[in-house]
Amino acid sequence: MNEDVDILIVGAGACGLAAAVAAHDAGMSAAVIEKLDRPGGNSSLSTGSVPAAGSRFQREAGIVDDPATYVRDLMGIAKETDDLALVQRLAEISAETVEWLVDAVGARIRLVTAYKHIGHSVPRLHAPVSRRGQDLVDDLVAAVEAREIPIAVGNSARALIVEDGAVRGAVIDTGGAETAIRARKTILSLNGFAGNADLVRRFCPEIAGAQYFGALGSTGEAVLWGEALGADLANMAAYQGYAAVAHPHGSLLSWTTIEKGGFLAGADGRRFGDESLGYSGYARVVLEHGEFAYAVFDQKIFDIAAAEEEFAELARFGGLKKADSAEALAETHGLDAAALAEELARYNLAAEGRAPDRHGRTDFGLGPLVAPFYICRVVPGLFHTQGGLRVDGDGRVLRKDGTAIANLFAGGGAAAGISGRSGALGYASGNGLLSAIALGRLAALAAAGEIEGSAR
Repeated sequence: MNEDVDILIVGAGACGLAAAVAAHDAGMSAAVIEKLDRPGGNSSLSTGSVPAAGSRFQREAGIVDDPATYVRDLMGIAKETDDLALVQRLAEISAETVEWLVDAVGARIRLVTAYKHIGHSVPRLHAPVSRRGQDLVDDLVAAVEAREIPIAVGNSARALIVEDGAVRGAVIDTGGAETAIRARKTILSLNGFAGNADLVRRFCPEIAGAQYFGALGSTGEAVLWGEALGADLANMAAYQGYAAVAHPHGSLLSWTTIEKGGFLAGADGRRFGDESLGYSGYARVVLEHGEFAYAVFDQKIFDIAAAEEEFAELARFGGLKKADSAEALAETHGLDAAALAEELARYNLAAEGRAPDRHGRTDFGLGPLVAPFYICRVVPGLFHTQGGLRVDGDGRVLRKDGTAIANLFAGGGAAAGISGRSGALGYASGNGLLSAIALGRLAALAAAGEIEGSAR
């Protein structure tokens, strides 16, 4: 039976692009299809941060880290997972993955030492200097194009081709017509289901009311196709939220502003929780509190965050208001001036260690806050889901009995992730991109190995 390509990759985000490079370098023919008009998906909307434990870049910076420490960090915030073996596998492969990105892909990423971010006990995020995921995607696209691997944008997969229980490729909508692409192996590297309201209500009801800010393609086809094939699902209630999307600008307010000592208040001028839950875990709290929240921080924090391009753009386009007092700051958004001033005073007492924080926060970064102050109106958002098809350590899609569906692999948003069993508290910075890139590469290598084995 003739195949059009050795490995068909469905989805051109970081997972699919990494899979394409790895497949080509393993001697396979590969093709990538993407339903949107450009590659990237949620990877383009991220900060491009990929965590790695024990990378050579950490060693060069004198940072001691290893996979076991990374696993402890992940499980310390996630508490429970449907697949501990996958957590361990991705932690073990994380350093190799980042070094492969630099050495084989040519990705322009470097170790971030200015902060650790949520879920990490040591600096282990490797990211573009700009902190823009689009830069990482651009590097992956360049690597794919240099290998002359076709990326067919505007071509969506409508269904998988299944014969005798084995996947043989996919039926593609090329824009008014359908065509079958037959492949020896198929890798699902689609986004998750955060853009499918019905699936979000079904699997992640606690965040169902939040605005979706992720890529338009996150409509859950992998879950639906997998269920039809009898695939098992894992960690389906887990997701990545973001507690502070600037409104109405739609860009992320850098969580550095909060992590370094800022806080969030409601329309009444009052804080309503412990912001150290992190940008993902705190999204549900903000959603429950009201339509808008307001991030408050000071000049020294502004100066640190200004090194990030997206934050600097937000400031240039008027997303922030500045004032010399809490009262004047409140007036910029019509908040209760007396309440915000009182809240700031209470917060500073806690930051100075002179009183306990009534919400339980213990890490105040560079607090207390001193004038001049900044404020940004924000809304909580849902960015991507962290559950999906259960896979083995090489990305093979598994049935409920643990057997693999022949010829079908998954990674990225299509596959179960490493952010715990449920909710957003288990999301550590970079979990999505590590799962995407590592599983994309591993799936391609395993698929190539199976093809080579069958040819012997």
